[in-house]
Amino acid sequence: MSEPLVEYGVAKFILPGQGESGDQHLVRCGGNGILIAAIDGIGHGEEAASAANAAVSILKAGADEPVISLVQRCHEGLRATRGVVLSLATIEPEHGMMTWLGVGNVQGVLMRAGSKKGASQEVLLLRAGVVGSQLPALQAAVIPVAKGDTLVFVTDGIGGEFAEGLSALESPQRMADRILKQHCRGKDDALALVVRLTGVRA
Repeated sequence: MSEPLVEYGVAKFILPGQGESGDQHLVRCGGNGILIAAIDGIGHGEEAASAANAAVSILKAGADEPVISLVQRCHEGLRATRGVVLSLATIEPEHGMMTWLGVGNVQGVLMRAGSKKGASQEVLLLRAGVVGSQLPALQAAVIPVAKGDTLVFVTDGIGGEFAEGLSALESPQRMADRILKQHCRGKDDALALVVRLTGVRA
């Protein structure tokens, strides 16, 4: 089996006066597929960043586990922190399937390959809660994916209308930069993560 491939871009805004961002991301290709996550530490500044970084470490350590058990692991591991909201997805290139899950308000959109602006999108259903303090009942959704599909995760520093002008023809980094430039609220840390599947069987 050839190595599953993704191409991705990230754009970040750090709240002025803060040393580091409370918004973090992870894209990791492993034996079972690809793990993608966007994480927003509660609040901003160092405590938010340490909670988000702790979540990244937990996810890296368990990268081949199912998404629900990964969120439960994060919940247990982050009890001593402020907690985070996060959305994550695992993609199995061999089967052309993606499993995704969101707790809190990190929005997720999947754009189908070749779709024109605003067309044929799947939107991640988010459940209210905070990983590390109040975990909702977890239910992951499974949807088919194909080569050229593009997954976008944005934290709440990005306005909710970000998905309206997206085009699957743009490069991931350019798309991430444009989302940040056009939709950053400027009142909180912000992160846009854009991941295109380049190695899924069409």
